[in-house]
This record gives sequence, C-alpha cells and structure tokens, in this order.
Amino acid sequence: MAENAATAPQPARPAERGALRRRILSALVLVPVALGAIWAGQASTTILAAIAGGLMAWEWGKLIGRLDGWAEAALFVAVGAGSVLIAGFWSAEIGLACAAIGIAALASAGRRPGWTAAGLGWILLATICFVVLRADPVAGWPTTLWVLLVVWAIDTAAYIVGRSIGGPKLAPRISPNKTWSGLLGGMAGAVLVGLVFGWVEGVSPVWALALVSGGLAVVEQIGDIAESYAKRRFGAKDSGNLIPGHGGLLDRLDGMLAVVTAVVLLQIVTGERILTWR
Repeated sequence: MAENAATAPQPARPAERGALRRRILSALVLVPVALGAIWAGQASTTILAAIAGGLMAWEWGKLIGRLDGWAEAALFVAVGAGSVLIAGFWSAEIGLACAAIGIAALASAGRRPGWTAAGLGWILLATICFVVLRADPVAGWPTTLWVLLVVWAIDTAAYIVGRSIGGPKLAPRISPNKTWSGLLGGMAGAVLVGLVFGWVEGVSPVWALALVSGGLAVVEQIGDIAESYAKRRFGAKDSGNLIPGHGGLLDRLDGMLAVVTAVVLLQIVTGERILTWR
C-alpha cells in the first residue's frame, strides 16, 4: 500500500501550478524568438546559438564550482560563444577545433578538469551541430523545425502524462520526478509530431520519420538525466535561474542538446538527410 501511494499521481499543489504558469509564460516568449531567428536564416541562427552556447558554458562553469571571478566566467563564455560563431560564419571544422583548444585550456587551468571538459564538450558539440543542421541549404529549415517540434512535444507530453499517471520511477536516484509513464507519453507525443510533420512535408515513408521521432524521446531523456546527474553530484537544484519556471538555460536545453547531436550523427552515418529518406 505504501509503495502504491508513493507511485500514484499526486494533485498539483499551488506552488506547482505557479511553476507551470511560469513555464507557459516563458515558452510564450522564448518559442517565437527561437522560431523567428531560425526561420530568418543561418546568420540569425548562428547568433542565437552563440548566445545560448556562451550562457550554457557559463552555467556549467558555475554548476561545477569553477567560476572564481569575472575573468574566468568571461573565458567560459568566450569559448562557448566564440567557437559557435566561428562554426557558423566560417567553418564547422574550425569551430570544433577552436572549441577543443579552448576546452583543453580551461580544463588544464583549474579545478575539476574532467567535469569541465565533459560538460563543455557536450554543450559545444551539440550547439555547433545545431548550427550545422540549419546550414543545410536544402533541408536546413524544415529539419531544424522538426527537431524543435519533436523536443517540445516530448517535454510537454512527458510532463503531462507523468504528472497524470505517475507510476514507477525512471531513474529514482538521479531524477526522482521522471517516470516510465512520462517517457512513454513523450515517445507517443514525438511519434504524433513525426506523423503530422511527415505528412505535411510529404516525407515518404512517413512511418520512418515517426519511428525516428519516437526513438529521439529516449535520447532526449538520456540528455535530461545526464544533466540531472551532474546537478545531484554538485548539490544544485537548477543550473541557473535565467528562465522562470525552468531554472537555467541548460535545464531547458539539456534534452535538446542530446537530440540535435543524435540527428546530425545519424545523418552523417547514413549519408542522407532524415527528411529525404526513402
């Protein structure tokens, strides 16, 4: 009985309802900004990604206790934003090389070199992958839009289903709020987006895009859990407080980072654009 009570869905408390309202208001501001910048083209996408990369690099340095002053904080931001700008306006390969050099320098010059390198590497690889994805002259905009819609659907469906149904925990020692029902809900939401998006875009076979979308729900959750592990390791609830209802930018984009990287790697391995698979 005690176990059933612990896994049953709980009614939303006033504080949780307030957090949900803040999440919705934040989304109403951030989503149009993101979509507008990405729709406008590669230059605006690169600038947006560079700002995000710099902020997430700063949040990571703060999370692991590396930022002792403004000078070190500025270095984290510079490596994060600068490498993305170089990747978007010059060359992805050179951007990745600059990121690797900057990460190596930061890791060797302070505490927790392993955590510094792992976190910054994860953030900057994914952010540069996002720029590369949008740079595709044929399918950059629709592919990037599909990725955004899939991730948003996963987050929304997982939150609603997880809160409504509850049930066994997905990773109780790392992220106690995540449930298997939430993961399945996120997968269902992603599959639905894949089907609708594939039908609208004329992707054939549409079921392939739906299956890939559903699989990305697992990837998204892995990215989310990875960041949760880091926060638990360093005793932090959030990576920051930039976004009301979400915490830091890294809290909002942790799953997105994993999904974008997976999509780019999948296209490299197959040698084809996902939206033109046959």
